[in-house]
Amino acid sequence: MHIRKRERQSFYTGCQFVDIEDQANEHALPLLIMYPTYQEEKVEKMGPYTISAAQDAPLSNGLFPLVIISHGDGSTPFAYRTIAKFLARNGFIVGIPQHLFNNREDNTLSGTIDNLKNRPTHIRTVIDWFLKESSFSPSIKSNNISLIGHSMGGYTALAVAGGVPTSFPSESPDQKSYCLSVDHDKRVQSLILLAPAAGWFRERGALEDVNIPILMITGEKDTITPSFHGGFVLNGVSDSKKVQHIVIENGGHFSFLSPFPDFMKSPTFLPSQDPEGFNRKEFHEDLQNTILEFLLRSF
Repeated sequence: MHIRKRERQSFYTGCQFVDIEDQANEHALPLLIMYPTYQEEKVEKMGPYTISAAQDAPLSNGLFPLVIISHGDGSTPFAYRTIAKFLARNGFIVGIPQHLFNNREDNTLSGTIDNLKNRPTHIRTVIDWFLKESSFSPSIKSNNISLIGHSMGGYTALAVAGGVPTSFPSESPDQKSYCLSVDHDKRVQSLILLAPAAGWFRERGALEDVNIPILMITGEKDTITPSFHGGFVLNGVSDSKKVQHIVIENGGHFSFLSPFPDFMKSPTFLPSQDPEGFNRKEFHEDLQNTILEFLLRSF
């Protein structure tokens, strides 16, 4: 994957952290927001990461598309910080919710039906907040909303876009599979699936109501969501011509996460690891441009 680098960037990156009300779970839903601003960035320490951003800066004037990023199982919004920052600098408002009870700090609902139901609800809650309650509302192009989902976030994006998931026996106390009813959201106009976990859409017809442009990028050496997951998408959506599928040579499942600082890299910390010879930093320069090109083409 070699996409020419665009010189379109015209903004600095603003950054905010908010907690929004999630009535379904009676818990505040943490949200990381990156957005276009004219205020100069400063190097900020955010957890273990160093990010150049203008914290709590005013939003630039104009109308901007909205992108929501859904993180993977047990992950964190910061794992997608470089993609979010790049999109903000190119004129997108980006929100990354921390999925409740399925994140790095608290992963107690991982592998449960409740998690399968909750995640799409989180996305609807975030979109509602952006469009109806936030200070960003007047500046969002409400007909230009996209979802990016990595791994379990790919499941989430497909469910929001019309997919009908079926749980696995291990996810319920009675060891039975169930066809689940989840919140669909027709406001979402395109999907970007990064190494999507699509096994919950294995049943015939599960994705037939997903009929929007999709960019799906998978890793050649992904052992967590191997190629058959992408097959569920390609064979399941109503129009496979709307799916642009790219396979990353030598790419692994965690290669889609933002590069980690050197002090966090360790063979015992799998998210920091890639197949031998894979350069994650170089890949992300291509990845973010590929995502931008797709988003600009989709509208």
